[in-house]
Amino acid sequence: MTAAAQTMPAEGWTTADGRKIGPVLMEMKNITLRFGGVKAITDISFDIREGEIRAIIGPNGAGKSSMLNVISGFYVPQEGEVWFRGARRPPMKPYEVARQGIARTFQNIALFEGMSVLNNIMTGRLTMMNTNIAQQALWWGRAQREEDEHREKVEKIIDFLEIQHIRKTPVGRLPYGLKKRVELARALAAEPKLLLLDEPMAGMNVEEKEDMCRFILDVNDEFGTTIALIEHDMGVVMDLSDRVVVMDYGKKIGDGSPDDIRSNQAVIDAYLGVSHD
Repeated sequence: MTAAAQTMPAEGWTTADGRKIGPVLMEMKNITLRFGGVKAITDISFDIREGEIRAIIGPNGAGKSSMLNVISGFYVPQEGEVWFRGARRPPMKPYEVARQGIARTFQNIALFEGMSVLNNIMTGRLTMMNTNIAQQALWWGRAQREEDEHREKVEKIIDFLEIQHIRKTPVGRLPYGLKKRVELARALAAEPKLLLLDEPMAGMNVEEKEDMCRFILDVNDEFGTTIALIEHDMGVVMDLSDRVVVMDYGKKIGDGSPDDIRSNQAVIDAYLGVSHD
């Protein structure tokens, strides 16, 4: 556990705006990830607590997306342990991690361009469906009832994210900002305990960023969803996050509150491009 985490009460705390931050939900212990002879992550430890918004930041090439891929099961580290909900997690396939209650969005939008918004979001429910392919193809009895139940959940998410007007529109026809919102909707459809957002504001204009910030805060507040995000916009990070972990060249160089990170000289040097001797 990191030095920053050791100073925090095990049972959690209440933020200044009244949100409840609970005990540790996920803990990364001494994670090292290599690709051949190249270390993408070197001996990094940090935790994510229930109900918090946890940012992972750093310059380009710092290893942030690699860390998110470890959390979501896309990569298995050569060293270290991933703990989730108090238990050590063995190597898992991404779909097994999803069934544990971890969902994500991607840096590069990964939607089905030819499918409608509604059907794209429905794919987020796949891990919860109990009927088999043959039953779903017949769409009768149990399969029909199950799909109706899942569709009702999806419609609530569509209303929540204010995308009712595009629900039947093929995703390929949508502007970039709305595609990002649809991807968020698909992740929320999985009802995650932990939501991973990989650069949710990338490529957005100011208005789109404001909307996305509002929705992230609402997801955290109204659903109680724990969120870990990678983001390059430091204004967004400092406004949204409860705690921030900073990476540079695959190593952790800072971990603490936004105020702690603002005054951390190692972080300042990394972002200003100070040479590493």
